[in-house]
Amino acid sequence: MIDPPVTHYADCAGISIAYQVLGERDLDLVVVPGGLSHVDIAWQDRRYRRMMERLTSFARVTVFDKRGMGASDPVSQAPTLQERMEDLRTVMDAVGIERAALFGFSEGCSSAALFAATFPQRARALVLFGAFPGFKGITDHPESDFPADAMRTLWQKTMVPWKTRMGQGVMIELLAPDLAGNEAAVAAMAAFERSVTTPVMWRAMFDSLRELDVRPILGKISTPTLLVHRRSDRVPIEGARYMASRIPGARLVELEGNAHVPWLGDMDTLVDEVQEFLTGLRPSRPERRLATVLFTDIVGSTQRAAELGDRVWRTLLEDHNHTIREVVKRFGGHLVRTTGDGTLSLFDNPARALECAREAVRSTAEAGVQIRAGMHAGQCDLMGDDVSGIAVHVGARIAALAEAGEVLVSSTVKELVTGSEIAFVDRGVHKLKGVPAEWRLYRLA
Repeated sequence: MIDPPVTHYADCAGISIAYQVLGERDLDLVVVPGGLSHVDIAWQDRRYRRMMERLTSFARVTVFDKRGMGASDPVSQAPTLQERMEDLRTVMDAVGIERAALFGFSEGCSSAALFAATFPQRARALVLFGAFPGFKGITDHPESDFPADAMRTLWQKTMVPWKTRMGQGVMIELLAPDLAGNEAAVAAMAAFERSVTTPVMWRAMFDSLRELDVRPILGKISTPTLLVHRRSDRVPIEGARYMASRIPGARLVELEGNAHVPWLGDMDTLVDEVQEFLTGLRPSRPERRLATVLFTDIVGSTQRAAELGDRVWRTLLEDHNHTIREVVKRFGGHLVRTTGDGTLSLFDNPARALECAREAVRSTAEAGVQIRAGMHAGQCDLMGDDVSGIAVHVGARIAALAEAGEVLVSSTVKELVTGSEIAFVDRGVHKLKGVPAEWRLYRLA
């Protein structure tokens, strides 16, 4: 998984703005943060890491903290919308980005939208996730389609009560409602709230949100715009629908879920939409299916290679691979890959996989090569000619425990062939490296 990058600072009229740059793609994507952010602490969340890994697969990604937040300089009062836009422009200049796609989420959508309206030549695309038009004047909106009631409810029942509860994990009720009953998640959110800002700035930020209003600039945005919103988000989707109707040519994609943070919930579908909008290409998704994985491995391969020499060993290895390939094909399997002195194969039928493993051990032994084999059955992700998933890891760990000439299988494989004449010998309970829980293994008799 991707590692945290170095944190740099850009000077914005004497205020240091913390930022990080990830990846080396031609497309620049600048992530404009929501209300709370910390470019360093965010990396403690594996889900954030995974989203960054997805984004850097097609873009060079820049992230930053606005003034008064996270690793950026503290300030005496909440930044205005103009100042937050200047923070974004300063970071782009520091990185050397002339033109970028902007990915704003939550409160950051307003800064990204204002930047696109003010500097259209520097915004090649605009992505707004979890956006809302603002809270200013929510008691008096002549526009019939403005979600005044929904925004008023969000402000009065959610935002205002939180103003004095900073550092207690209250934001989880908005950002990730499904985790609100998880004590560990609430404690982690409380620690994050205390880390990103101070109680004084927290209250100032809430007061500044009361005056937030991006309605006047929506019609001035000429940048291609995509809005993405989860239907059950506590920030009402009606706000995103209103903005989509006011930004010329904007498109709104509505997703299932309630997480207001982009890297929570179904992050992959969100990033798929962003990638397709920015690049025109939608990433292919792996096919997931139940399968039996068979690993084989030459016993004592390093010692044999040293004894035989490179040329003879290479010939023996080629003969071994040919034998395994033919046996796997004969029993209806698919040889996924060879791994130096080992192989990985996939089967739909666990009984056929067991017979294949038995024959592979016998056939290679006749050629003077001892192998061991390990098997497990479970859900696997198939992408092109490769396979992945926890079932693959379990199969590899089981094979590593097998002895020369032995076919070692999980209890899952044994249960799947119940009723057949295939016999097993109990090999006891084992711990598999990097895999949780204990596993009972069996030797093919």
